Amino acid sequence: MKNEHVISILDSKPLGTLNENDLGQIRAHSTLCESCRQAYEAAQVSAMLLQERAAEHFEPPPFFQTRVLATLRERQTANETWAWSRLWRTAGGLASSMVATVAALAVLTFVLPGTQNADSQGPTAVVNAYSTEAVVFDESALPDDQISNNDVLATLYETDDDVVK
Repeated sequence: MKNEHVISILDSKPLGTLNENDLGQIRAHSTLCESCRQAYEAAQVSAMLLQERAAEHFEPPPFFQTRVLATLRERQTANETWAWSRLWRTAGGLASSMVATVAALAVLTFVLPGTQNADSQGPTAVVNAYSTEAVVFDESALPDDQISNNDVLATLYETDDDVVK
């Protein structure tokens, strides 16, 4: 038993939770070994100090709960304000550009409507000066040196009879 120290038993559990078998082993070994006796005495002193400290009754100062709750409310208000400012800094540019886009579209839709046709049925009818046919087949707008669609089609589909020799 001299070669087996009981310090590992003292370190494994608190002194108050050791069973009688372990305590008997510790007492028997500590009479023979000086370092284990010092460890056992230190464990006894620390257990006694912990019991005394746990037995003390602590009374909080007056208005402790009121002060703690007031401090918590102040911190919560400060955190909420800070969260909104952080959110605005993050998404402010995006929100501003979205508002500007909606405003521009509203101006284009309501303030600058297209010219209205007098003979149309509704007030929202818009006359477009160009149609697909007018753009594609309007040969009067071509310059004199440009080939018209009729010239291209005639060249593509001309037969031998049409060719003048």
